[in-house]
Amino acid sequence: MLRRRSQTTADSPVPADDPKPQGKGRPTPKRRDAEGRRRQPVSAPKDRKEAYRQLRAKQATERTRAREGMMRGEEKYFPVRDRGPVRKFARDWVDSRRLPSQYFLPFSLLILLLTWIPWGNPQTQGLVYTYVITVGWPIMMVGVLFTSIYVSWKVKKEALAKFPGESMKGVGFYAAMRALQIRKLRFPPPQLAPGGKPVQPKR
Repeated sequence: MLRRRSQTTADSPVPADDPKPQGKGRPTPKRRDAEGRRRQPVSAPKDRKEAYRQLRAKQATERTRAREGMMRGEEKYFPVRDRGPVRKFARDWVDSRRLPSQYFLPFSLLILLLTWIPWGNPQTQGLVYTYVITVGWPIMMVGVLFTSIYVSWKVKKEALAKFPGESMKGVGFYAAMRALQIRKLRFPPPQLAPGGKPVQPKR
């Protein structure tokens, strides 16, 4: 009787729609084979010219990635001189204010244009030249000098109070030089607008 039951169980076929899993139906791949399939085929350069071309293409891709990262404000792509919380504080302090020194370059260009414009009358030409050289230029230079000194002192003082454990070497000069630049030409790009509001990302 036991023999008959065993034979019946062994001969009964497994239904095709059996809900129980019967295994994955294939051997488990070895780790070495799986890693080999994941690897991308690398084409070795045929000659030095091809190797140089591939190198230039790789460098161009890396430069593009770094430039995009810098424009987004990612510090890992910044030069060493622009990294750190103290330098970021100095940039934000300058960018959130309208300072007289940031108009230094436009005002210098205006002075040059005034001296180059042919006024027709030599007397008028000499008068404009005299006022530009004796009045306009000295006022601009004094304003830039006082603004630079103030920015350097103020930024270093506030940074020292906010980051007592960080190095303050060169932060005052760093802020003063940034304050001399036209806002649109500053690098890294400003993260704050005048008044302290965050800059809206460009679409």
